[in-house]
Amino acid sequence: MVSVIIAAHDEEAVIERCLGALHRGGTPVQIIVSANGCTDATAELARSLNAVVVERTEAGKAGALNAAEKVATSFPRVYLDADILVPRGGIAALAGALDDASGVLATMPRRRVNAAGRPWAVRAYFRIHQQLPVFRSGLFGRGLIVLSEAGRRRFDEFPDMIADDLFLDGQFSAEEKLEVSAVEAVVEAPWTTVDLLNRLVRVRRGNAQMRRAAAEHGARGVRPPDRWSWLRDVLLADLRLAPAAAAYVVITVIAGVRARRTPHGGWGRDASTRVLAQPGVSVHP
Repeated sequence: MVSVIIAAHDEEAVIERCLGALHRGGTPVQIIVSANGCTDATAELARSLNAVVVERTEAGKAGALNAAEKVATSFPRVYLDADILVPRGGIAALAGALDDASGVLATMPRRRVNAAGRPWAVRAYFRIHQQLPVFRSGLFGRGLIVLSEAGRRRFDEFPDMIADDLFLDGQFSAEEKLEVSAVEAVVEAPWTTVDLLNRLVRVRRGNAQMRRAAAEHGARGVRPPDRWSWLRDVLLADLRLAPAAAAYVVITVIAGVRARRTPHGGWGRDASTRVLAQPGVSVHP
């Protein structure tokens, strides 16, 4: 049995597909949907699909994750975003790659961003973004993370911060994390440039918050930002990407300025990807 935790805030547009995919996955799972601050039918739909539902009146992902942990009973422990569809065999492949003896305590799928049908600026941004080396080794930005029991013991509770996946990434060394290339997580790009900027502002806030906390409290290492990777690792390797790189830089700078001007914010997710259909996750032999 594997425990799957889904922190859900107004996810009625996607929760049935997410849970249906888990039930068809071929692996026995305990599904816990932590519905926090929901104003829609997320909790009711999750119950109808035999999930354990934890309801909280206030919105907040860290609180939702911690509430779900109190009722989770099994390992490995899976942290899943509600807009990711896990295919048959996906959970088994990720859980099977964990190996405490060899030190693999956290696994994640290969990541692909679907930007089809988006405006040119969004597509250009992700032509650069999805080639950054950090996304070949980091746990973040995939919507799906699996920890062994020993890996979960690395920390007590999720801190009250936005960047929960960056927090998890900081708990493990490079050797303790493994990308399982047979599992591909398809992450939906925002549908408008405004939605993309809103998502990036949230990410910047969360990352800055996490790094400040690490510096103040001497927490386990948090991955430092690499502001020039887009140039060094992507553009210089293929100068034909220059127009896309220009869009990437402009969008990144605008998001950074907005994040500094409004340093505090809530969950702030991009709702556009919840409205339109997503293709999900695929497993390749």
